[in-house]
Amino acid sequence: MYTCFQMKVGPKGPEASRWRQRKHQVMRQYQLPDELLPGCLTQTHRRCGRPNCHCASDRGPGHPIWFLTFMSGGKRRVERIPKEWVEDIRRRVDAGRAMQDAIKEMLTANAELLVLWRRQKGL
Repeated sequence: MYTCFQMKVGPKGPEASRWRQRKHQVMRQYQLPDELLPGCLTQTHRRCGRPNCHCASDRGPGHPIWFLTFMSGGKRRVERIPKEWVEDIRRRVDAGRAMQDAIKEMLTANAELLVLWRRQKGL
């Protein structure tokens, strides 16, 4: 059985008002789209091994290869991404990072409001 309760945190003053405004701005700004991706999109270069290919010389960087790196189940995953998907994946990773930043900002606002409330109550 879980017991859930909500603590009514109601600090007063201009600092608390700014934190509440920022928190609600972030909440309004971001909705939870289902296409967000975690992680990092990176490009590397590899040689294919064919002796007649342009990448066979030591001067060339090799063929570009894209990877999406992310954590899943506590383990690091690295998945190769076809070059046709790169722009869409990049957009989705950027949106996921923006969402994570917004959530961190909202959580920080909640913690700051809690600290202000505690100080105002003299606890």
